Amino acid sequence: MQAKTAESARLTAATLTSEQFAHLGEGSIAYVRPMRSEEFTRLYPQAPQIEPGQTVFGLFAADGAPIVLAGSREGALANAFENDLQTVSLH
Repeated sequence: MQAKTAESARLTAATLTSEQFAHLGEGSIAYVRPMRSEEFTRLYPQAPQIEPGQTVFGLFAADGAPIVLAGSREGALANAFENDLQTVSLH
C-alpha cells in the first residue's frame, strides 16, 4: 500500500507547475526555525531591533515568509496552533 501511495505522490508532484508548487501549503503549513538575533536583524532590517546574542525562534510560512518571532520554541508553536497552522520539521 505504501508503494502505491508514494507512487501517487510522485506523480502528483510531477504534474505541478512551478507556480503551483510555490504555493503548496500556503496558509496551512509553517515551520519553526531557531536563529540568532543578529541573523534575524540582518534578514529583516525593518523589524524592531533585538538585543544581540539572543536565540530567538521564528515561525515561518511554507514560502519562507516570517509570521512571528518568539523567545521560545513553545511560543512559536503556540502561535502556529492558535492560527490553525500545521507545523512541519525541516532537515
